[in-house]
Amino acid sequence: MKNSRTHMTEVGYYNGKMGPLSEMTVPMNDRAVFFGDGVYEAAIARNKKIFALSEHLDRFYAGLEFMEINFTMNAQELTNELMKVLAYAEPNPGHSGQHIYWQVSRGTALRKHAYPDPAVEPNLLIMVRPYSIADMGKKRCKLITREDTRHGHCDIKMLNLIPNILAAQAASAAGCDEAVFHRDGIVTECTKSNIAILKNGALWTAPLSNLILAGVTRKQLIDRCAELSVPVHEEAFTLKEMANSDEIIVLGTGRMCMGVDEIDGKKAGGKSPELLAKLQSACLEYYLKETE
Repeated sequence: MKNSRTHMTEVGYYNGKMGPLSEMTVPMNDRAVFFGDGVYEAAIARNKKIFALSEHLDRFYAGLEFMEINFTMNAQELTNELMKVLAYAEPNPGHSGQHIYWQVSRGTALRKHAYPDPAVEPNLLIMVRPYSIADMGKKRCKLITREDTRHGHCDIKMLNLIPNILAAQAASAAGCDEAVFHRDGIVTECTKSNIAILKNGALWTAPLSNLILAGVTRKQLIDRCAELSVPVHEEAFTLKEMANSDEIIVLGTGRMCMGVDEIDGKKAGGKSPELLAKLQSACLEYYLKETE
């Protein structure tokens, strides 16, 4: 592996080997390649501190347990590896922080649908890239809606994301930022984000279930609402209720809490900008404090 530091703002790691992201490779028989047989997480970091790491790790290990992947590295050992890659990556002056992604696949074995027998060691992949939080005060999102055709385990961050990719591409082709999934008119989440609405001074977001991901940013926003005495309703809402709400908020690790001004080509949101800005400021301040 070439040890040049020329492009080391982007670092890759695979089972202990580390180098420039563009030069790292994965074996063809890694079960992530042909089955998407694994789970993943993604977080943001600033000053070499990973934001909300414990929440990401809790969800990651819950996914491993669900997928019956025997990953023997404990949370502290995994944290050490994440920090090793983060420390190796050089900061980029054009970005305030870094994006760190990690995944574990079931391992490397000849292609067979059933688990490898005998079992093989899982594979750990980590990537670090420069990243900056989106400017929530200046940008609003444009959305499209799509019927949710995904599997019944959207609460697990498994690697099979084809419906998400197709919907995200449809949004991009339409000049939009995200696609909102719904099941028979009931809003679930977006392709890579949770979604919430503001109505009459309260926050509404879909309840946790197998149909949505337990988003870390979703939890952070609910916590900030509690601090600001903003009522929270973890209840389902419809496409019509979303369209008629005061504000629509797209929630994600990299964008935090982005307001929305358009859905399917029709104007939306913009009726409670003060409360939205208050929640955005609270989330940003918490992030800056935790990554000082």
